[in-house]
Amino acid sequence: MRTLYFTTRTALHELARHKLRSSLTCLGIVIGIAAVIVMTEIGQGTTEAVRQTISTLGANMVQVEPGASSSSGVHWGAGTCLTLSPEDADAIVRECPTVRYAAPGVDCRLQVIYRERNWKPWKVLGTTPEYLIARNWADLEEGNAFTDAEVRTAATVCLMGQTPAKHLFGDESPIGKTIRVGSLLLRVIGVLRPKGTNMMGFDQDDVVIAPWTTVKFRINGSKLAFSDLNAAFNPVNQVNTLSKVYPNQQMPLYPQPSPTQIADTPMLIRFADLDDIYVSVHSAEEIPHAMEQIKQLLRKRHRLRDDQPDDFGVRDMSEASKAFASTTIMMTNLLLGVALIALVVGGVGIMNIMLVSVTERTREIGLRMAVGAKPRHILRQFLTEAVLLCLLGGIVGMLIGHGASVLVTALLKWPTIPSMEAVVASFATCTGVGVVFGYYPAWKASRLDPIVALRYE
Repeated sequence: MRTLYFTTRTALHELARHKLRSSLTCLGIVIGIAAVIVMTEIGQGTTEAVRQTISTLGANMVQVEPGASSSSGVHWGAGTCLTLSPEDADAIVRECPTVRYAAPGVDCRLQVIYRERNWKPWKVLGTTPEYLIARNWADLEEGNAFTDAEVRTAATVCLMGQTPAKHLFGDESPIGKTIRVGSLLLRVIGVLRPKGTNMMGFDQDDVVIAPWTTVKFRINGSKLAFSDLNAAFNPVNQVNTLSKVYPNQQMPLYPQPSPTQIADTPMLIRFADLDDIYVSVHSAEEIPHAMEQIKQLLRKRHRLRDDQPDDFGVRDMSEASKAFASTTIMMTNLLLGVALIALVVGGVGIMNIMLVSVTERTREIGLRMAVGAKPRHILRQFLTEAVLLCLLGGIVGMLIGHGASVLVTALLKWPTIPSMEAVVASFATCTGVGVVFGYYPAWKASRLDPIVALRYE
């Protein structure tokens, strides 16, 4: 221990004698370690941000969409094959062991009006309470969610996202207020927690959620109106009588309910097509297996032959986020590789300066050997100087790197997370660089002939 203390003190004294040279020598180490620290902290911050974005999509979400229909050789595009039904959603939960929840989805884009204010949200979504659980939206910002009973009765209630609530109500609480969606009045019973934008840039808070039966039968109903019969008995169209310039004068044999009565007490059609089915899987590892189970089940339920293509699509909702996360990790590793190159360059600089130091101190080495110093003592001293030079440069580089990451967060608003693993790895790297690139000059110094060294000018 005493020998180590003496060697360290001698090495520090020698480095202090040439402050400028020592500072310039460890500059490469400073740059390399600073780059490692800042890249690691930015990479971890970005990875955590991507992880949070994936979590806003829900717990391992899978989305089932209608497929593309065709007629007489003309393909009408994705979403035009009206084959998904609420019974499909029930069957997915019942017969797929990897699935936790399955929620039907019906959506549309309509103007939402409150008094003199209006807003057109990105989506008016009709679904069930299970959708809120699957999307991690069960804990509302304010109010309560609608129930399964309200889904069965097509209740005129809804939940509002942060964006439409802000535009329609400002600082006023929307709970208990009545808004108009299309031609239907809905009572706001809850406000969703904020989620922000997803990886595709869409505002997840720009949404109004209601029971799917309400959206399908009382607001939307567009896909059921392809036939003239359904269009004629659509209560929404009958309530809006502004287009009826000449009313029908024929008197029916029996009294008929008024359009308002039909709209207030709808008779639900048991079969209704869905725009989506949102599925929550138990774990991320089971998503591929769950997608295969859903595919096989729906092909069986839709009675598709082996030679027929799927009339639906199944996709992992977090694929884009995971791809972005892998790209971020790849770019971080690339930048870390550049930082390691800077460390190698710094190590070469240290080796060069240590060789110069051996040449300058040849007579000192010979004198120490003449008074009894052994080659291992000379080797230890020069190796300690190289390691201390790297460690000092590493400490300065860590401080600069962490300061740079704080500056990046403050100015560019990029997320960064301090990394203890990066600090430990930096210390280990500095020590390794000092040993690897300092050993040869130290070994060369220890192999000098004392007599030749004393005669060196």
